[in-house]
Amino acid sequence: MFLEYLNIVLYDLLKIAALVVPVLIAVAMIVWVDRRVWGAVQLRKGPNVVGPFGLFQTFADALKYIFKEVIIPVRANKVIFIIAPIVTMSLALISWAVIPFSETLVLADINVGILYIFAVSSLGVYGIIMAGWASNSKYPFLGALRSAAQMVSYEVSIGFIIINVLLCAGSLNLRDIVMAQKNIWFAIPLFPMFVIFFISALAETNRPPFDLPEAEAELVSGYQTEYSGMMYALFWLGEYANILLMCALGSILFLGGWLSPIDVYPLNAIPSPLWLIFKILLLFILFALVKAIVPRYRYDQLMRLGWKVFLPFSLFWVVLTAGFLYFFNLLPK
Repeated sequence: MFLEYLNIVLYDLLKIAALVVPVLIAVAMIVWVDRRVWGAVQLRKGPNVVGPFGLFQTFADALKYIFKEVIIPVRANKVIFIIAPIVTMSLALISWAVIPFSETLVLADINVGILYIFAVSSLGVYGIIMAGWASNSKYPFLGALRSAAQMVSYEVSIGFIIINVLLCAGSLNLRDIVMAQKNIWFAIPLFPMFVIFFISALAETNRPPFDLPEAEAELVSGYQTEYSGMMYALFWLGEYANILLMCALGSILFLGGWLSPIDVYPLNAIPSPLWLIFKILLLFILFALVKAIVPRYRYDQLMRLGWKVFLPFSLFWVVLTAGFLYFFNLLPK
């Protein structure tokens, strides 16, 4: 009896490792892609010394952080200060459990996958608030407040955008959402929603032009100011894991997930997970390009965009989509 349980636990741990390890390696690779794209836009090379084409630069940086001293400020709340980066990193990785890489390749195929991701990404704010408050310093606290307000603001419009997709797919299961796009990707009929989702994802993950929580000019480096060594690296890893997650979500909800663009021979012969990885990479390159070419928003502009532009527009689009599907009798059965 005990051995049976042990086998089940070990098998589950093996499955989790098979998901987490590639995600962590992918995070290291996309940091490299990010820096190379940034370099290309500025007409320079980017990282190109450590390893072939500078591929191992991120690993070298991570190694450097591991050996750096972890300094905890005297006035900080030590327990919360240490827990905060762990919370951020854990939540960023937990979300990946429901992402389907093909029709069968998914760690947890639950029927409310999209709600699970939405719930976990909402909890991500806590890690940042804890970091800002526990540091007991004005810059991290301001950065954390900004980050919390920003993430909550844009989650509302992301919620309405997801409702549009759910109306078209008729299911909360991510695999069903992908299969509903066999005939046409949702990015085509819901193109304005795809654009708003992309911009909201930038704000949700604190990426430029919405990186106000860590605006170097006024807040030193926001909620990460007092962090050093591996604790800082955990924030950094969590941030990029979240960005990858948003790219994966965008691919699944709008770009047909693991499906090939057209169901013809050379394209449908490519393994499903490769299609999803390619789409994630494509969206991430757009993320990196935005970082390189768009100036930072002012805080009031950021809030106005979220509440006065995206929220009413996505709400209007929900009504429009529902009306269209009902009028033409296209609602999923």
